[in-house]
Amino acid sequence: MIYETHTHFDDKAFEADRDEAIKKAIEAGVGRFVNIGASMASSLRSIDIAHTYPEFYAAVGVHPEDCRDLDEGDMEKLLEMSSDEKVVAIGEIGLDYYWDEPERDIQKKWFRRQIKLALEADLPMIVHSRDAASDTLTILEEEDAGSVGGIIHCFSYGKEVARQCLDMGFYIGVGGVVTFKNGRKLKEVVESVPLDRIVTETDSPYMAPVPHRGKRNSSEYLPFIVEEIARIKGISAEEVEKVTWANAVALFGK
Repeated sequence: MIYETHTHFDDKAFEADRDEAIKKAIEAGVGRFVNIGASMASSLRSIDIAHTYPEFYAAVGVHPEDCRDLDEGDMEKLLEMSSDEKVVAIGEIGLDYYWDEPERDIQKKWFRRQIKLALEADLPMIVHSRDAASDTLTILEEEDAGSVGGIIHCFSYGKEVARQCLDMGFYIGVGGVVTFKNGRKLKEVVESVPLDRIVTETDSPYMAPVPHRGKRNSSEYLPFIVEEIARIKGISAEEVEKVTWANAVALFGK
């Protein structure tokens, strides 16, 4: 079976057919899912989904693009959410300099604060990092994030950054980009990183793998990602499923 470590089934893209999309994913071999919060509201929805579908767990946290209006009251609410039996991680949290909105200082403030939240909750974190490798690594190290670890979601950097993330105890999240023709950098990372430090994800409804690129992504497409990892590693898809499943269970405890 395949472990889906990062999906957003609470997204409005699934409003019309959520049950059917989840059913198709399970039929495709996905045995466990973590639905990821990206805002206060989506964190609550993620918990609801995790209690609705037995195969699901949740992460709670606020994406850097949505962090401008956060306050300490929100941190208290997230800490309370994190005690739910179905919550296995804090996330997605991090830095996104692609759009540079909100300002970097605001993003960094709430990234640090949510790392502290993960440490307080004793939960791993799901880290979003886009065009922000240096600041991401610095903050993770300064805040001792490796003591709980987590996943560098949708990994988009090179082999050297990957090595630094591994050294801090993080897993590398591999999604649909690994199937793209222009995904050479991620393919090289997958080739260099030990399989026992890789987890599989889709980030659905975003970034569908080939041959569905450009369409709505869904967890049912995870086998395409598994097959490409297997091709790069020169091993069977079954071995990729087995090891990446064990990696996710070791991280989340579920």
